[in-house]
Parts: sequence; structure tokens; C-alpha cells
Amino acid sequence: MVSKSLTAGAMAQSHRQLVPEETFTSRSGKYRLDELDPGRIAKHLAMFSPNEEDLPALVAKARLSIPGIAKMEEVFKVVRHNPGCILGMARRSRLDPENPIAEGFVAILPLNALGLRILALGSFNGADPDLRLLAGADEKPAGIYLWCVFLPGSLAAGMALMMERLSSAPYEGVDIYARTLTEDGRRFSQVLGFKQGVVIDEIQAPDLWIFPRKNIAPLYDSYVPHSGKKSIGITIARTFDDLMRVAAIRNAVYIGEQECPYEEEYDGNDLSATHLLAYLGDEPVGCMRLRFFADFAKFERVAVRKEFRQSRAAIQLIHAGLKFCQKKGYARVIGHAQSRLAAFWTRFGFRPMENRKHFVFSDYDYVEMVAELERDPDAITIETDPYIAIRPEGRWHVSGILEQSSNRPASNPYAVKRH
Repeated sequence: MVSKSLTAGAMAQSHRQLVPEETFTSRSGKYRLDELDPGRIAKHLAMFSPNEEDLPALVAKARLSIPGIAKMEEVFKVVRHNPGCILGMARRSRLDPENPIAEGFVAILPLNALGLRILALGSFNGADPDLRLLAGADEKPAGIYLWCVFLPGSLAAGMALMMERLSSAPYEGVDIYARTLTEDGRRFSQVLGFKQGVVIDEIQAPDLWIFPRKNIAPLYDSYVPHSGKKSIGITIARTFDDLMRVAAIRNAVYIGEQECPYEEEYDGNDLSATHLLAYLGDEPVGCMRLRFFADFAKFERVAVRKEFRQSRAAIQLIHAGLKFCQKKGYARVIGHAQSRLAAFWTRFGFRPMENRKHFVFSDYDYVEMVAELERDPDAITIETDPYIAIRPEGRWHVSGILEQSSNRPASNPYAVKRH
């Protein structure tokens, strides 16, 4: 809503609240957008699409500190074209779930290829966006333009929730662009990991800032062995050694801690399932089992070793599982959550299934929960390139060994020997 700019005024009043205990500095990438902790922030802030009738008051509030915001008719025009362009933010302590009212917001413009070129040329009119330059609600954009950020005070931490939203379809992996007008805006952009100066289709744009996100491995394939980093990484269990790691974690958690009988823990479904492994550095710390049915996927056996439960391993496993299911084309995931943990699962969009009773197995009571997912526009389908479909499970973004074998001409050795 700010003509050709990432709002410097909003940034100036917001950035100090990202980490309240520390003094703001301009060290590049100090609080990179993709390294903020949405799970921690979600305990205190909520993000949602504001009701259209609440938008005028919200924008009027922002206008008091941000010059150049677009007129309301332009805001309505954009929101009606793509409701996901406005992300409202509010403190959970002040939120009425029945009637959520945003205290701040982030506005984005998902640009198509032409829109991104015009942005690079410096001709994009943020005060009156041309809808022909914007991607639709279900289209993957060529670039995401930060139109306006109004997150006063502690709401600034909501940038982590914005990034979590932009990490799912159709925005996953799309670069984020911004313009800054003031020194505060420049410093804030640097702190979040933006880099100044880009080239788009051979167009030099020295005043445009970019947060690059392309060529990033999906969360379910984020573990890099022996990288030296003490961060959480996720991978698919593909080898016998991987399955031994899964078994070791589940033995410690379910058999050791929860006293589950062996025959009930190993129920005959492990070899018909996909398993996710979570690592902290190179130490296996958590796992999850996924099974797939006709029109839904099922989360099972989520376990994190006791000594690593203060890490984000469980959160990363669940996010990775959801993205993996989306990539496989599923729009619904169910899970059986222990009743004491049901509230935890609501953080990821799960809700108790209607007209279903609690039930008991292995001495614990459970509730059936379901999450509805947005379909991944790049999901693996029957129309997918065959070379992609034959790649290793969860590595559809990387050329596989069978694909590489296509460099050899077809010699049909068995047929030649027979004839």
C-alpha cells in the first residue's frame, strides 16, 4: 500500500521489538526471516485474514504513521483479487477468536512475471496496483513484493508468522522483494537478511532489495550430513541404518518412557510407511511415521527423545510432514493425538474430528484430529514428468540416478541376448 516502498516508518517503530532484550544493530542477516521461530511467536501472536469491514479502521490506524498508503478503494481491489494479500496480526491476549480484529498487518503483492519486470524497471505503481500484474490466489507468483508492513511494538515478531505462511504453496521458494526509503528501513532490511541490488531478466535494479529463497531444499529434505551446524534437519528414512535410528528413538520414547508393549509399538505397519527422521546436527533426535490412503494421509508415531524436547524437532517434523503430504498431492491429514496433547496439534491447523469419540489403545486415551491443507500446485501427479516421479522419495527437487542413466542410449541388453 506504499508506493514503491517497503514502509520505512513502520519499520522504524517495529524493528526493536523483534528481540526486545538486545540493542538494534545493522549487522546483515542478524535476524534472518527464514531463521525466526514461528512456533515460539505463535504462542503470543495470531495471524489471520482480516474481515473486509475491519480493513478501513486498520488502514486508517497505519496511515497515522506511514505516509503514502494507497486509498481504500485500491486496497479493496487487491484484496478481492487475492484475499491472501493482507495478513492481519494480533496479540493472543487481546484476541477474540469469534471476532478477530487485527492490530497490525503485512501486505504483500504476489507479482506475475510481467509485474516483476515492471517492478525492476521502477515503474510499478504501488499506490494503484494494476491487477494484470498480480498473480491470482492459486497461482505461483514470480516474485513477492512487500507492499506495506505495519507491525507496531511487539507485533513486529509476526514477521516469523508471515514467513511461515510464505513457506507453503503457492508461495514456497519465491523470492521476496522490497524498496526502502529511509536509513531505518535500510538497516532493518539488512537485519532481516535482505540484499540490495538485483538483476531481473537482465534489468539492473540497484535500489531494489531481495530476500532470495529459490533453490532451497524442502523442509523434509533439509538434513545435511556433517555440515557442522547444530540446527534441526529433516530427512526421509531410506536405508536400513535409518530405520534402526527410527527404532532406537521409538524404543526410548514409547517402550521406555510410555511403557508400550513391544508387539503394540511395532504393529506391522512400519514397512508399508514413510518415516521422517529429525537430526540436531548429526544426532538423530526425533521421528514420525506417515501412511497414505486414497484421500487422506495419516501422521503416526511422532517421537522426540526426552533430552531434545526443548528443541524445535517436533515442530519441524510436523511442518515437514505437512509439506511432504502436500507434495504428494494430499489435501487432508489425520492423526491420533493423545488427549493431553490435542491443544499442541491445533497450532498446526489440526482440529478434533466432528462426531467422533475419544478412544483408547496401548493404555492412553486418544482423539482423532484432522487438518485441511492447501493443494500444492507442484504436487506429484500422473501428469508429472516421469523423470521426476522416479526420483528418490522426498528428493523430487534433485536429479536422481535413474535420470542420470538416461544419458546412455537404450541398448535393450536382455532383448539383444535373446534374439
